[in-house]
Amino acid sequence: MSLPRRAMEQMGFSVCCLMCDAPDVAGSERCKACIKGHTRARDRLTSGKARTKAQRLARELVTMLSDPFSHIDDEIHGESMQYYSEIIREHQQDPDKPTQRRERSQRLSRKTSLIREVANENRWLDKPPDEDQIEEMREILRDGDARPPLTWDELITEIEDMLDD
Repeated sequence: MSLPRRAMEQMGFSVCCLMCDAPDVAGSERCKACIKGHTRARDRLTSGKARTKAQRLARELVTMLSDPFSHIDDEIHGESMQYYSEIIREHQQDPDKPTQRRERSQRLSRKTSLIREVANENRWLDKPPDEDQIEEMREILRDGDARPPLTWDELITEIEDMLDD
């Protein structure tokens, strides 16, 4: 296994380096040849319109290979994409952090989302807030105004009144 080269990562082909049997020497002739060949193949595959089934299949496989995390549920290639996802995840994993094993059916993602992280810290994730908590939040969000939210009809009427003035 070789560590992924930056050019291969940028093309989405880091899995190719991770599967490579060449010695892990940056700048070697084999690395240069692979990068050049993959660049040329990707450019040919992605330029112009795919006219044949083989071209469409090749484009689909390039897309899958560049983001195997999104294709682990594929009926035909899912098993391979799962394997590729695992070796990429192992390469990216921080050995100092404890890990959790994910279920095969779960979607895997390399991207982190601040919104998702905050949502997962939601204290009401398993048990929704009670009515008192809901009312308290409404007052806070409405600057102390305890009126219930407007319906769509009320909102439209209010907007029309504003436009009439």
